Amino acid sequence: MINSSNLPKGKARGYIALSITCVVWGTTWVASKIGIIDIPALQMASIRQFIAGTCFVLYFVLHKKLPFPDIKQLGWLIMLALLMFVFANGLSTWSLEYIPTGLSALIGALYPLSVVIIEMVFFKVRNLTVLTFVGLLLGIAGIGIVFYETAFNHQPGGFIFGVSLSIVAMLSWSIGTLILTKANLRMNPYYAVGWQMLISSALLYIFANLTHQTIPVLAISGKAWLAIGYLVVMGSILSFVAFIYSMKKLPVAIASLYAYINPLVAMVVAALLLKEKLTIYILWGSLVTLLGVFLVNYSMQKDKRKIIAEPEV
Repeated sequence: MINSSNLPKGKARGYIALSITCVVWGTTWVASKIGIIDIPALQMASIRQFIAGTCFVLYFVLHKKLPFPDIKQLGWLIMLALLMFVFANGLSTWSLEYIPTGLSALIGALYPLSVVIIEMVFFKVRNLTVLTFVGLLLGIAGIGIVFYETAFNHQPGGFIFGVSLSIVAMLSWSIGTLILTKANLRMNPYYAVGWQMLISSALLYIFANLTHQTIPVLAISGKAWLAIGYLVVMGSILSFVAFIYSMKKLPVAIASLYAYINPLVAMVVAALLLKEKLTIYILWGSLVTLLGVFLVNYSMQKDKRKIIAEPEV
């Protein structure tokens, strides 16, 4: 156990922020699953991002007196909002209508593997290490173990569609991650996230209406509003602040540990609250997958290329 009294003040707070990120972002998958029982997924994602984004933007505009984004910044913000909140967050939330919570969280955690593959295929990165390839193989093998049991069982309708949504969401976050490393926003990161949330809420609202996934606001149940409230306060505000703070105060290798803990938190909490199946195959497959993701991320960090947050759900 880490003794915070022996750590510098900033680093001790960094570990506290990391703990918040690990636990809360894991539980947001379950909160989303609970919320979409009574409200369509895309509509819920739109409402969540609108409330959270408005809170961020108003704070920085009214309290910090920051200027509105210029045209160049707005272009980057729209692109990142589309990739990281409309596709990544929106489709991840939608996938929960068709697949278990833990499976969606685990697929979301695969983004470092997809970043490596995208770099290999499209950017011709050649200086990949043996550790990177071992991680890739373990990640693929772990997913195979997770799907071993389900491959021989009859799946509910929409299972393949849900897996596809989750994979597209993960790939979108990977592409957004690569673009973010090249973007020159020159904005406060919290302020930039607020604008991305606000922009994505409008895009998600349009998408939800086009796909007929809306209900009257007055028809939204109290349970769904509680889920949205938890997602806004804990998932979109507190956790994002904690994540960015931990990235500033801790080494990348430590700050990125949340990515390997979140799926396990989601699986355990979903098993306890939603009675989702958690078998030995799913558990061991998940551990093997996350070990592979860790090795890939570690090798990339050694090569001085930083991989950042997993899809926030």
